[in-house]
Amino acid sequence: MQVGRKSCWRQLQASLFRLLCLIPTGFPVRSVDMQRATDNITIRQGDTAIVRCYVDDKVSKVAWLNRSNIIFAGQDKWSLDPRVDLVTKGQLEYSLRIQKVDVYDEGPYTCSIQTKQQPKTSQVYLIVQVPANIYKVSEDITVNEGSNVTLSCLASGRPDPAITWRLLNPSAEPLDGEEYLDIIGIMRNQAGRYECKASNDVATPDVKYVNVVVSYPPTMKRTQSSETPVGRMGTLQCDATAVPTPEFEWYRDEKRLSNAQGLNIQIHGTTTILMIANVTEEDYGNYTCVASNRLGVQNASLFLYRPGTGRDINGSACVSQSLWLLLACFACLFFKC
Repeated sequence: MQVGRKSCWRQLQASLFRLLCLIPTGFPVRSVDMQRATDNITIRQGDTAIVRCYVDDKVSKVAWLNRSNIIFAGQDKWSLDPRVDLVTKGQLEYSLRIQKVDVYDEGPYTCSIQTKQQPKTSQVYLIVQVPANIYKVSEDITVNEGSNVTLSCLASGRPDPAITWRLLNPSAEPLDGEEYLDIIGIMRNQAGRYECKASNDVATPDVKYVNVVVSYPPTMKRTQSSETPVGRMGTLQCDATAVPTPEFEWYRDEKRLSNAQGLNIQIHGTTTILMIANVTEEDYGNYTCVASNRLGVQNASLFLYRPGTGRDINGSACVSQSLWLLLACFACLFFKC
């Protein structure tokens, strides 16, 4: 009940001020410069705003109001806000200063003047801008190739920020998406670090990142067979791409090979090497490299062969180009082409 009475009393005071201009006279007599209409002042959240009001010696009473609330009446401060004070440089300025401006300070501010002739007012509208801030963004994710993916990036600010996406690959071109970025049937070349940027030209854009890992089954990238004389070391190599990193196995016919009896298997990330020491006639033939992860299996055939048997380094049977040319010549003569 007591709070209600105080509120009513405040409203009554404001009404009396507006209607009767009962403002203390402890301020020099001046009048306002009324050449300009209502102005807008744009200020960034956290900065200091100065709302200007200029007067001259024709003024008898002057005050600052925010909506219906009296802030200052002459030199008397009615507001309890410690951030608010007056700027009075010389005899001609009666400006209002608000420190650490926040969004609730936005609105109309009125410099009210009483002259001998009539009351006058000068109104300024304070607009508070807030820098863009990303308050929610997708967490790093791992998905299978071919899946549909949606990344989210939610931001606040005044004015509302614009949101843009980029995949930070070498080109880093902008992607079609705002708060939500939809990727239909994601491919392995779309894996990487995604950048979400929120900007509204109030301050430096806010930037957040989402790492996207795309899993896919092994694919053989390169195989290297070996042409090795008896008594020398043969080396077979197999490279595969896969996410997660593949596991490797080596087979000779149906038998799985291991590090024993002159064999040495090395694995370096996505590459495996089979080293055969002191090659014998029994070592020549076909070898199988198998790469696997939780999404699939891929294998490739490689060959260890003696020099001059006509197999290329990729393990496929071939005949030298010169031999093919010779046979083609004989065939041409035989058929009189």
